[in-house]
Amino acid sequence: QVQVVESGGGLVQPGGSLRLSCAVSGGTFSQYHMAWFRQVPGNRRAIAATIIPSGGRTHYADSVKGRFTISRDNAKNAVYLQMNSLKPEDTAVYYCAAREASATYFYTKEYEYDYWGQGTQVTVSS
Repeated sequence: QVQVVESGGGLVQPGGSLRLSCAVSGGTFSQYHMAWFRQVPGNRRAIAATIIPSGGRTHYADSVKGRFTISRDNAKNAVYLQMNSLKPEDTAVYYCAAREASATYFYTKEYEYDYWGQGTQVTVSS
């Protein structure tokens, strides 16, 4: 059984930085596409960033491009989201998601992912 656990959320001031971590157990991590989604109350989960199994390609939502960096360590079964220059509108619950696939296609829809973490709250406020 695949388990996904996020950590690293919290309260940060505008302009600050935060690093989220996601640990995955079960299955073969190096075969998983990984993604970070975020959700604000009343809205569906929206993609923030995704990374292919090898880590060689990444994709970002326009709203976070240039500020967020997704990375992975296949030896540690972990994926990360470095968030810089945070804005109040980045406030959301951030979810880590995984799906097994061999393609280099970028999966950006919520329904395309099979495994989810419980979410971690990120609040950007002064």
